[in-house]
Amino acid sequence: MRSRYVKNSLLAIYGMFLLVVVHSCANMGTPNGGPYDDDPPRFISSTPFPNQTNYSGKKIEILFDELIQVEKPSENVIITPPQKDLPIIRTAGRRVVIELKDTLLENTTYTIDFTNSIADNNEKNVLENFSFAFSTGDVIDSLEVSGILLNAENLEPMSGITIGLHSNLEDSAFVTLPFIRTSRTNDRGQFTIRNIAPGTYRIYALNDVNRDYMFDQPGEDIAFLDSLIVPYLEQASRQDTIWADSLTIDTIYTVGFNRYLPDNIQLRLFKEEFERQYILRPERPEEKRFTLRFNAPLDTIPTPVPVNFYPADSIWYFSQEIEGGRAVNYWIMDSTVWKQDTLMLGVSYLKSDSLNILRPQTDTVRAAIRRMPTERRKKKNNDEPEPVDFLEMQINASGTRDIFDTITIAFSEPVIHIEKELFFLNQKQDTLWVPVDFDFIPDSVNSLNFFIQRPWRYGKEYLLEVDSATIFSIYDKWNDTYSSQFKIRLRDEYGHLYINIQGIDEPAFVELLTSGDKPVRQAPVKDGGVLFMDLKPDKYYARLIVDRNQNGKWDTGNYAEKLQPEEVFYSPKMYDVKQNWEVEETWDVRALPLPEQKSLEITKNKPKEDVKRNRDYRDEGKKRR
Repeated sequence: MRSRYVKNSLLAIYGMFLLVVVHSCANMGTPNGGPYDDDPPRFISSTPFPNQTNYSGKKIEILFDELIQVEKPSENVIITPPQKDLPIIRTAGRRVVIELKDTLLENTTYTIDFTNSIADNNEKNVLENFSFAFSTGDVIDSLEVSGILLNAENLEPMSGITIGLHSNLEDSAFVTLPFIRTSRTNDRGQFTIRNIAPGTYRIYALNDVNRDYMFDQPGEDIAFLDSLIVPYLEQASRQDTIWADSLTIDTIYTVGFNRYLPDNIQLRLFKEEFERQYILRPERPEEKRFTLRFNAPLDTIPTPVPVNFYPADSIWYFSQEIEGGRAVNYWIMDSTVWKQDTLMLGVSYLKSDSLNILRPQTDTVRAAIRRMPTERRKKKNNDEPEPVDFLEMQINASGTRDIFDTITIAFSEPVIHIEKELFFLNQKQDTLWVPVDFDFIPDSVNSLNFFIQRPWRYGKEYLLEVDSATIFSIYDKWNDTYSSQFKIRLRDEYGHLYINIQGIDEPAFVELLTSGDKPVRQAPVKDGGVLFMDLKPDKYYARLIVDRNQNGKWDTGNYAEKLQPEEVFYSPKMYDVKQNWEVEETWDVRALPLPEQKSLEITKNKPKEDVKRNRDYRDEGKKRR
């Protein structure tokens, strides 16, 4: 009996042991693949082999150590000399296959620049700046030039722009011949043109819209260097370090290398002031007004000629130029005309022909209005008078305003015989309102707007009034009574900034910028400095424009006239303007190279960050609860 008890106990203990083992096995971590592969694909071999000479084939195969992919090969893979017929570029497992369709030139070095398009198939690790070269002659050209491309107006690094060389030094080569060697800028605006033969060249940048490698479209962005470039090679050295650990240096040694020059070319991209002129679709947002829009600003306002209607008077409309001369509002003053649903009009203007030359053109346009059903207004009785339809007048003279503000008056339709004496501006002194003088200025861009300006005084209160029925529109509407008070901010609510400017002895102005790179204030450089009074407390950045024609704005360049765009410089410093502070700074505009001037905080085309894929794979197999 006792032996049976011992036997049963042993069986129970053994069974419990088995359950524990099974449970433990069930909760073991799932096997994982180990750490991510952070290494890019590695070149193994190719046909032809790298830098092979006297190659006459049109098919190139490149083998890597793992499965690969090529991202957007038609955009990212650059073949030099440029190909008229696009090549076929495909991947096959670990291989990239390129089939050239053009006839190969004799004694020419061909470069296939993959930029950053090759990556492994799984982890997407990029093989950066990989290129492949071969020659149809006895020699491989091996010189290189490199540099950076910036937007001329705001110093943004420009990516994806074609950079090209011409050995033909005539100015006409850029507009009549394709480049002989090309490259493309990366996300930092940097470029390298490889496999160049010894010689003298001109270098250009081209936003090549039609991919013909020449500047034959006026709307294409371009850049050019005034000086010639002569590629050359020099032997150089640099210091390399071997670390014993993260804190201890083991060995410092000197390494020799080939330095290809010039390697600091700076190009400034711009678009010439050119716009094709043609008429856009007309609009008629209301029965009394139609609008003609054009693709470029007009020199002369067109006179519309009636086609399907007969005005009672020769003066049947009032014209109003808007949108900087790109559009014209026509206010119809003849009721027999505006009551028509559709107006057909002949419009004569200067239109760009196929050669971009302005030629006289007459178009017939159709201005139609979609009439909405009239809403029936409910009345308490038939004798209730209709409400007065006042002339709409919007004035921004209320609340608390800044010392540098301008009062804007905007009307909904053209007005007649408006003058300064119709407006009454008063300043509060103690408890009394005292009339003060002001300037009344019509808007040069929009004839429906007017401005009231005067040197406001800190902390003072003002009252602006307009009597009823003193301003009339061309449709005999009149204004309602207007009265509004506003107050100017106190002096100690503002900060002031003065910047000593060094490195410039030409006419220039400085723009203060927001963190979004938007200008908020502008002031000329005078006596070696620029002053900004009454700034709202904020963080500002600064941009200086060398204003060679002193027109107060940045001007672009022109290739035919060999005119570079006006120079632009950015202050690398952020100016923190505080309330009731006076800040004085010094800025040497040439202290830093252009590519290093613009702060990363306000740079829009930020470079892509190299992000390593890291994971703690030891815990990946643990059961999640």
